[in-house]
Amino acid sequence: MSDPYKILGVKSDASQDEIKKAYRTLAKKLHPDLNPGDKKVEQEFKDVTAAYDLLSDEKKRAKYDRGGMAGAAGAGPSAKSASGFWKAWTSARKKQGSGFGFSDIFDDDDADMFDDILRKHDQGGGGSGRGGGAYTVGPDVNYKLKVGFVEAAAGATKRVTLSDGKTLDLKIPPATETGKTLRLKGQGRKGSNNGPAGDAFVEITVEPHDYFQRDGQNIRVDIPVTLYEAVLGGTITVPTVHGNVSLKIPPKSNTGATLRLKGKGMPAVGGKAAGDQLVTLKIVLPEGEDPELIKLMQKWSDEKGYNPRHKMRFS
Repeated sequence: MSDPYKILGVKSDASQDEIKKAYRTLAKKLHPDLNPGDKKVEQEFKDVTAAYDLLSDEKKRAKYDRGGMAGAAGAGPSAKSASGFWKAWTSARKKQGSGFGFSDIFDDDDADMFDDILRKHDQGGGGSGRGGGAYTVGPDVNYKLKVGFVEAAAGATKRVTLSDGKTLDLKIPPATETGKTLRLKGQGRKGSNNGPAGDAFVEITVEPHDYFQRDGQNIRVDIPVTLYEAVLGGTITVPTVHGNVSLKIPPKSNTGATLRLKGKGMPAVGGKAAGDQLVTLKIVLPEGEDPELIKLMQKWSDEKGYNPRHKMRFS
């Protein structure tokens, strides 16, 4: 194996986080299951895996830094002797413990992708049970869960009951939309011959709200205001998914005017900035008979009458 730092594209004084990030990027790009039949890419992946195996171990790395590959002899698998990703991964799990998983190296989405690859490998007969025979990964289980609009927007923890009677807490990420599926690893059916359990997949349905509506990262809401609030202006209390806030209404505001509450929409997630809440004003007259209001409006109409439709050329 040539210089492991060059293979991973990092400097010799790179931190463990930088080494892990470099490996994460390359492994996602070069994995053989994502490039079937490409021997060159397969060899590159072995080189990257061997380089990471060496540099992620402080003792192996120190030996290499002191004496190059000669100093690192026996410290880790070479690209030529590496038997592939599965052996390297099994070795890593033994070294780190049974709790070590893809999430220790990859981001959530990438970890899920590599978990799927590993599961396919196992289901293809690559695994062996504790009794020595081949095992199979247990089947997955699918569930559906309804979540309130505010819970889905702000994020929440919901207690769910699985088909086997087990209850656990499911974390609903902020800004969750209808159709999003959450994965509960190892919460599916048990595998045969002590094989690992499958996963549980929970599909989310966000229930409609009485007045909130989602518009991308923004949230829209219609807010009723009095005639005098619209004419004179004022400050009113407006609900948001983050709690109630104060909103200043400018004088002479019309029905349909939309005011913006910065950052009060969907939370920032997945590289998307936090959204805003868009408040549309709706002028609402008082219920029931109000002779004084009618008299006031009649007088105002006689003295200050105007036609807001003249620009549309009809009366």
